Formats: sequence, structure tokens, C-alpha cells
Amino acid sequence: MSGKKNTVPQILPKIATGIPGFDELSRGGLPRYRTSLLKGGPGSGKTVFALQSLVNAVRRRQEPGIFVAFEESTRQIVANAASFDWGLPALARSKLFFLDAKLSPEVVQSGEFDLTGMLAMLKAKKDEMGAKWIVFDGVDVLLTLLQNPISEMREIYRIRDWLADNEVNAAIITAKIDGGSSEIVNYGFMQFMVDCVVRFERRLEHGVALHRLEITKYRGSDFVAGEYPVSFGPSGMEVGAPEPAEIRQVASGERVSAGFERLDTMLGGGLFRGSSTLITGVPGTSKTTLAGKFAEAACRRGERTLFVSFDESADRIARNLTSVGIQLKTHVKSGVLRMYSSRTETIGAEDHLVRLKALIREHRPRCMVIDPISAIAKAGGIAAARAVANRFIYLAKDEKITVMVTAINEGDQPETEATDLQISTIADTWIHLSYLIRSGERNRALTIIKSRGTWHSNQVRELVLSDAGPMLADVYTAGGEVLMGTLRWEKEGAERAKTIQRRAEFDHKRGELQVAEADTRVRIKALQQDLERQRVELALYSSDNEARIVSSSDRENELRRIRSADPAGRAATGIVPSLAKRRASGSSGNSGRNSGRKNKKEARHAS
Repeated sequence: MSGKKNTVPQILPKIATGIPGFDELSRGGLPRYRTSLLKGGPGSGKTVFALQSLVNAVRRRQEPGIFVAFEESTRQIVANAASFDWGLPALARSKLFFLDAKLSPEVVQSGEFDLTGMLAMLKAKKDEMGAKWIVFDGVDVLLTLLQNPISEMREIYRIRDWLADNEVNAAIITAKIDGGSSEIVNYGFMQFMVDCVVRFERRLEHGVALHRLEITKYRGSDFVAGEYPVSFGPSGMEVGAPEPAEIRQVASGERVSAGFERLDTMLGGGLFRGSSTLITGVPGTSKTTLAGKFAEAACRRGERTLFVSFDESADRIARNLTSVGIQLKTHVKSGVLRMYSSRTETIGAEDHLVRLKALIREHRPRCMVIDPISAIAKAGGIAAARAVANRFIYLAKDEKITVMVTAINEGDQPETEATDLQISTIADTWIHLSYLIRSGERNRALTIIKSRGTWHSNQVRELVLSDAGPMLADVYTAGGEVLMGTLRWEKEGAERAKTIQRRAEFDHKRGELQVAEADTRVRIKALQQDLERQRVELALYSSDNEARIVSSSDRENELRRIRSADPAGRAATGIVPSLAKRRASGSSGNSGRNSGRKNKKEARHAS
């Protein structure tokens, strides 16, 4: 085994600047106990970065700092910073010390010039305050007075050595670069003597000033390479750092209304809480109306809502939405709704994003509308607009804000986005609005292209606007085609006429059947009466017939009895003697004749 001990490499200590985005790019901030160089052209943000770092050190960690100004007077610096919410004058009286090191052009150099005296005074002030940060702003301006490259380099190294000896938590030097180059004028060697180099740039794209930042050097540390947008808001500078590679958003199963019941039904019950919805369509297809209805529904639930509009005033939008039954002014007065309007072409897309973040921090909304998000493409080009739009959608999801954004497309195909923002792929729900032009009439149509995680209708529904609000008409088909507007009204009128005609024909036939039924009932009644009469006659006839049958039977029995030779049988009849005598006398004559016939029959039989 080797006798050498395994040594673990020491991680470079860092100190956070508190500038949103930069600490993520630099993996923790500036190098502690070392010197960092900020280089860039005029107005690129070097001084703001340095001063904001000092302010954050004082406000967050109670670390005093010193700011040495070689280019501007301290009074100008404090005045320029008044646009930010830093409270710089109060800090300058207690925790920050500003040294005005700007020399007048009228100063005449006599003899050797060096910074020894100034650095000695700074050391005394540092020890007095217990300063942990120090900034040399525009040191290249002072050194140009030397007009001797060797002397200038000597003083630069003198500053470096002084910073190393005094061990402040962080030291920052700012210097200008040539407009056509990325190098510091006459001081390119400064990049090699410091431990961290940050380049700032300001350029014009499509007539809009854009700011960019790049970490070009960081000794002993990893950092995120590449150029990233810089924006300025009420709290100062913010760097558009890339989103974390891992997505840790929590999905919610709670549903919220998209604005009205029929649209919720088409979406399978509404939108998921914390989801993003994109509404596309050509101008005039009622994108703002649907967004306003969504905002109104959220306010009625008592949820704080933010409505951001580009290139149109909030008051005008609220007035226009009143015509379709959407009332937003009452919610603005109650404080539940915050409406913000901005012109897109005045600032860059990144600055718009910074303002949106500030509005979210101030109002803390649960629901939000941006109308239209495609307008930011006019501020700095399509590439910046794409990045901002995507970052905003991710921001809303991270904050669990249910957001609805609209985008204008110049074509009328639901599969394309003319704005080319490419946010349809990351939006959870995509609703497309279009025109159906037939028979000299425009009708609005709504279709849901996608809605992740839920059943949704695939029908094309007519969107009807009235003073009662937006409404989705029932699907009406004829001959396999969906009809809308006048064509539907005419078809429905024709169907109603046919229905009325069929009903009249039915009523007429029913009347005829009722008359025929009445006649039938009369005939049935007459037949029933005739049948009853015949039944009575039949009963009388049957009674007479039975009487006749009984009378005939009696006569037959009487004859049989009379003819009987049994005297007992005759006595049993109880017939009066006169009748018996009469019958007897009548019978004697007949018996003689019968006897004669009998004798003759017997004679024939014998022969």
C-alpha cells in the first residue's frame, strides 16, 4: 500500500447573491473570499447586479458592505436605485458605505499615481463597519487617467492583493467592454487574475432592448453554461435560469368550473385544479369571453383571481364583457379580482415574466388568466416569447395556480398555432374556437382538441353569445351534417312546420275516428236492443213450446192410461165418472174397429 493518505477535494465555498436565477446558474452564488469580475457594455446591468448583491447581504444576513464608485457620484447611484424597493437611503445610513472615488476631468496628475492612500482609507472603514462585501464599480475609468499600461496593470494587481489580504466575504469589480468585442478595453488581463467572470450584454432585437448574462469563468466550481435572459422589476434584477430537470409537480383530482355548466360537461366535469388551459382561435371568436367567464366563476367561488391582458386596458375589457353577461367590476372592487394591463412592445418578454411573477407574489391568486399570451411575441422575437410562455406555464403549475391562457392564430386550422409559441404540447387542455361560414353567415364553433386525464367530448358545438352569457347549443344534424346559425334555424322551422302539419292531420283523422266510433256505438246499441227483443221473443216462444210439449205429453199419457186394461190404473187417475164414461163409450166403438183390423192382419199373416 502506498503511504499517502487519501485526500477529499475541498468544495469551493460560495456566498449567495440573492439575485433570483443567478444563484441557480452559479450553483450557489459568488466564490467566498475571492474576487469576481463583472464585464459588460453601458446599461447592461453590471452596477445593478453589484449593488443588489450588497443590499441582499445587508437585508438577509446583516453583512455590511462598501461600494466604491469610480464612474458615477454616490448621489446619482442612490437616485438611480430609487426605482427598486430596496430602501437604499436607509441602508446607506447604517449598513452600507458609499465612497465617491470619481475624479474630475480637470484634475492634473503630478508625480506617481497609485491607489495606496484610498485602499488604506477603505481598510480603516472596513474595520470600523465590519464590512463583509466590497464593490469597485468602474475601476477602469479611474485607471485610464494613468495613461500608462504598466502603471494601470500594477494598480489592478494592487487591488487584487488588497482584497486577498483583507478577506472580505465577496469582492466585486466591474469594468466596461468594447461595444464590438467581448473584451475589456485595455484590461483583458483582468479576466485571468480573478476567480469568477460574468459577462453582461444589452442588445436590440426587433426594436426591443434585451439583456443577457453569461458566466464565462468560475474557478474550482461547476456552473450552468450558456447565455440567459436578464430582466428588471420592482425588486431589481432577475435572471431567467432554466427550470429544474426533474419535475415534481403534484397532480390534483379536484375539479373547478371552466366557466359554465355545458362547457364543464364537455370537459367531463370541469378543469383539474392547478392545470393549464389553452384557448386558440382567430380574432373575434370569443377567446376573451371564455377567459372572462372562467375568471368570473372563480371569483364567485371566492378564489383570488388575476386577469392579465396585453395591449388592451382592464377597464375596457370589463366593459366589453358586460355585454355578454359577465360582471367583473364588482369583483375588482371587492379585491378578489386583480386586473393588470400592459403594452407588449414597451419591454422585453423576460421583463413581462418578471412583472407576472411580482403580481403573483402580491395577489397570491388561485386562478389566473393571460389574454393573449401570444402578444409577447411582439416583444423581442419569437424565440424569447417561446421561452417565456413555457416558463410561465411551468411557474403556474409549480404554484398550483389554475391558469387559462389565450393565443391568437392567423389560420383557422385547429391543428396549428400561427403564433408558434409551442405551448399546446405542455398545456393540459386545449380548446379551439373557429368560424363556420355558410349561407353568408359566420357562426362560432367550439371544439376540445385535448384534455389530459379526463373524458372529453369530441363534438363541434355552436357557441352562442347573448346578454345572459355564452352558451353551447345542442348538436343539430341533418343528413349527416352539423347545422348552425340560420341553416339550423331554417331546418328547425321546416321541421316544426312538418310537425304541425302531421299533428293537424292526426287531429283530423282522430276526429273522423271519433265520429265513426260514435256511429258504431249507435249501431251497437240498436243491435243490442234488437238482440234483446229477439231474446224476449225467443223466451216467449220457448215458454209456449214447453206448454205445448207438456199438454201433448199429458194427452199421450192419458191415452195410454185409458187404453190400459188394468182397472187399477184407471182408478188411480181419479177422473170423474162422466169423463170416464164418455171415454169408455168412445172407446167401445173404436175397439170394434180396431178388433176388426187386428183380425184381418192376423189372417194375412197366417196365409
